[in-house]
Amino acid sequence: MDTLAELRAGRLACATRLDLSCGLTEFPREIFDLADSLETLNLSGNALDALPDDLGRLHKLRVLFCSDNRFTTLPESIGQCTKLDIVGLKANRIAHVPAVALPPSLRWLILTDNQIEEIPETLGHCTGMQKLMLAGNRLVRLPDSTAACRQLEMLRISANRFEALPEWVRSLPRLSWLAAGGNTFDTQAEDAAITARSVPHVAWQDLTLGKKLGEGASGVIHQATLGPSQRGVAVKLFKGAVTSDGWPHSEMTACIAAGAHPTLIAAQSRINGHPDGTEGLVMPLVPPSFRTLAGPPSLASCTRDIYTDDAKWTADIALRIASDIASAMQHLHARGILHGDLYAHNILWNAQGGGRLGDFGAGWMTGSLDASQTAALQRLEMRAFGCLLEELLERCTDAPPAAMSALKDRCMHPNVAARPSFDEALRVLQQEAAS
Repeated sequence: MDTLAELRAGRLACATRLDLSCGLTEFPREIFDLADSLETLNLSGNALDALPDDLGRLHKLRVLFCSDNRFTTLPESIGQCTKLDIVGLKANRIAHVPAVALPPSLRWLILTDNQIEEIPETLGHCTGMQKLMLAGNRLVRLPDSTAACRQLEMLRISANRFEALPEWVRSLPRLSWLAAGGNTFDTQAEDAAITARSVPHVAWQDLTLGKKLGEGASGVIHQATLGPSQRGVAVKLFKGAVTSDGWPHSEMTACIAAGAHPTLIAAQSRINGHPDGTEGLVMPLVPPSFRTLAGPPSLASCTRDIYTDDAKWTADIALRIASDIASAMQHLHARGILHGDLYAHNILWNAQGGGRLGDFGAGWMTGSLDASQTAALQRLEMRAFGCLLEELLERCTDAPPAAMSALKDRCMHPNVAARPSFDEALRVLQQEAAS
């Protein structure tokens, strides 16, 4: 029996989670029979354009997903749910966000890929907000009240119409992962970067695709061979649609502009002549002995990665990984690139080879910003590095390096200006390794 039939038959009593994706055009009133237990409601992938006015009857609801539906307005009744922690309505047709639709309890709001032109001042009432996903809309500003969201750690405002970054962005004490590419202020910087640092072009017919290595929101990565020599490479083919991080074009620009670096997985070539016109990049093939350092955050962890129980290493290995990633980030910052997603789940590692940083999905260029703006935004990424150091240190099997621990504290300092640069961080780590 399908889930909707089970719900209507009363067989889901006391359920804490409900997932319904079955072409719904109206909200099933039987959901209210679960009001005393339901905590997670996922109605994504339907044809809904409204939620009931009495949604607040779901008084235990903490997570609400209604992505890939037909909403044109964020339902006001969402604001009645006083325990809501996570709300996601990406890929709808939302143009209007009423002030009362944002419950102050929100920790994670996902409105990616809609048609929103303005966010109400009540966003500033969500003082516990940690993750705010607004890429792919029509925003030219965020309300000044957002400065009160001092717990905010991830902000995605790429692929909008901002003519300048909000000033308060530079001083948020916990902001670590910022993506703002593909905006009005950033367009010239992207164009200049991809012109100045172009890479060789490779004909599609010279590539032979092998097995799929992975797939993300922006594209699919394949193992491949190139040319008569059959050199092993990785190929990323882009999907073209806006993602939670922004436009694939911004990712391509950052990946190309990054250039070659021994601890960075960046573009070697750009693909020409795909039969469907698909854009793609050729990247180095990382040996199979490398594995992902951690998994992405969960609904519960929100902004912090999930490590397996056996994720352990010696202090020397932790120091090597940290040094390799600091070196990669120093290289990016020197080239005017913000990574935007410095996370363990974007790092490959092995005990002998250290760490390799990849995934430029949230990457963007700072060429249109002045020196003080750029320096401040680079210090935001230092907090992301501090989170990584903290996670590496927690999993050391022997005494962690004292200098690395002290550096972690400095990277996570609430005063953004007090944080070190990656130049300094790399020096500290290299000195520790040499001692």
